[in-house]
Amino acid sequence: MANKRQQELEAQGWTRQNVIDEPRLSELVEMYQELDFEVHLEPFDPAEEEGCIICMAQEPERYRVIYTRPKEE
Repeated sequence: MANKRQQELEAQGWTRQNVIDEPRLSELVEMYQELDFEVHLEPFDPAEEEGCIICMAQEPERYRVIYTRPKEE
């Protein structure tokens, strides 16, 4: 279920990819940029997530939500 912020981003053409922390966060941002995508990071909010997030909820400041969209010409 998408929250209000996610709906706003999707209306702007962003696609939610995943929630991750370092070192994979930097690696994925670089990969998406190499694939010619714009990348936007949002703070992770455990209250807005579904599924098992027990581990991530203990240190939510470590995590970011990755959004991408194709670069505009």
